Amino acid sequence: MALKCAIDLGIPSAIHRNGGSASLPDLLATLPIAENKRPFLHRLMRFLTVSGIFTSADDGVYQLTRVSRLLVDSIPLNLLPFARGAVNENSRKISETSGNFHTVFTRNFRSFLCLGEWFRDGGDTTPFAMAHGIDVWGAMSLDRALAAGFSASMAADSKFLAEIAIRRHVEAFMNVSSLVDVGGGDGSMARAIVKAFPHIKCLVLDLPHVVRGIPADGFVEYVAGDMMDFVPPANVVLLKLVLHDWSDEDCVRILSRCREAISNREGGKVIIIDTVIGSQSQQIYEAQLFLDLCMMTVTTGKEREEKEWHMIFLKAGFTQYKILPILGIKSLIEVYP
Repeated sequence: MALKCAIDLGIPSAIHRNGGSASLPDLLATLPIAENKRPFLHRLMRFLTVSGIFTSADDGVYQLTRVSRLLVDSIPLNLLPFARGAVNENSRKISETSGNFHTVFTRNFRSFLCLGEWFRDGGDTTPFAMAHGIDVWGAMSLDRALAAGFSASMAADSKFLAEIAIRRHVEAFMNVSSLVDVGGGDGSMARAIVKAFPHIKCLVLDLPHVVRGIPADGFVEYVAGDMMDFVPPANVVLLKLVLHDWSDEDCVRILSRCREAISNREGGKVIIIDTVIGSQSQQIYEAQLFLDLCMMTVTTGKEREEKEWHMIFLKAGFTQYKILPILGIKSLIEVYP
């Protein structure tokens, strides 16, 4: 909630605009804080500093860290939309299966509050469904604001991650003639790939309500459809942060459709960008497990260890794979039939 408050007030951007460092008076002069709330700002900044969001020198001047630098709105590759999607509340109403309505306030937080009850109850598939009467995908299909926030956060993540993935593992995209980005949303990842490799023909497959209305830009083509049933044929199928949302059974089904899409293509493969649990870094390992708990709470999916990835690859008819680290908790996995 303290991080959400910092984002709402625009504190990282204010520090950046002040030359990368700002004192408490500097912040009070520029932030939209009510007069009677000004005495409380130092307590918020003290907590955020101890938490590693900012640093503070003995003279009381605050500076950005690697974390808060990603939350500056004027930096081209920032994760501000992603962070907003993760911590912002949504006050719109979502229809329950009973036909009644209730307000979702900080939807994921309310879902976590149901975790203990969910373990005791044999009904709902996820704590999110228990808390809101509908699963997360149904909620987004009914609530445009919810869906827009999710799309914006995924687009920000794609823009940030694409450049790093392409730069570190350029060989994964060499000799590729066509690529379909499954669950690719607004096409941010696909456009980054086309920018780096203009010869690749890129398609984005996503649900009709996701791709409807996205203007053609001459670089990426959009196909409306369900990845559970069909994936357009291509040299490479890309799955970025898709499979961790789904159960093992659903992942096998999705990967089977992907295998069919590349079956008649020379050098065909599937590229997965996702988490592989396990790291020598305690911080990364904790972050992976935290994300796994989020997946358990909100979706029917999970973060997977290598042996779990291996199992679903075999069940979907694949024979080989290799794992390449990208950044932090994320890896690039190349899977071959």
